[in-house]
Amino acid sequence: METRELTVVTGSFVTFQLLFSVVSPWLSSVIAPGYGQLPPTKVTEWNSGDPTTVKLNVAITCGYLLYLMLLARNWTTMGDGFFVCHHLAALYAYGYVLTRGVLPYFANFRLISELSTPFVNQWFFEALKVPRSHHLVVLNGVLMSVVFFLVRIAVMPSYWASVLVTFGTPEFERLGVGAQVAWISSCVALDILNTIWMYKITRGCYKVLTRAGGQKAHVNNHKD
Repeated sequence: METRELTVVTGSFVTFQLLFSVVSPWLSSVIAPGYGQLPPTKVTEWNSGDPTTVKLNVAITCGYLLYLMLLARNWTTMGDGFFVCHHLAALYAYGYVLTRGVLPYFANFRLISELSTPFVNQWFFEALKVPRSHHLVVLNGVLMSVVFFLVRIAVMPSYWASVLVTFGTPEFERLGVGAQVAWISSCVALDILNTIWMYKITRGCYKVLTRAGGQKAHVNNHKD
């Protein structure tokens, strides 16, 4: 993903988040006085609006995830069990969004995690044999760790709080067992994988930083 695409993704996320969190609640309170009396689940549904745009986002994401067929053809060089599990879990859940149009808000919420993808995919440093102590590698490692934590780990409490509010509501019951299982099981699996990856990323970032710091000190000692 190039800087241009990253800018579009970020701008789209910020715009829709502002519409959902700020514009819609304010405008709805002005136009419809009864808005403030709605239960939390209805407020979420109200503010998320027409799911057409969300379904388009999910459709684009599903096409991207389906490239795991490429991994199957090149498993010896690109294979990663956790990576494939992540793709399959996401496709399983997003399939319900596309076929039944359910859970648009939660589907879009999960797409926040893709803001970390540009930093995770900077594999070309290793392919070009750029030293891990190089300032670009170190910078990318730090940014990857910070952004990954913000969009995949730090959002977990907020996300699951929104999920728990729906339990036992008529809307949750109308989903049916299939959609309920797809939604909850896929999110649990994805968050477990994200936690494992966060641990690995943190360890890798720590090693890169300590190695870079050690080499810098070594150079300074020689200068002295």
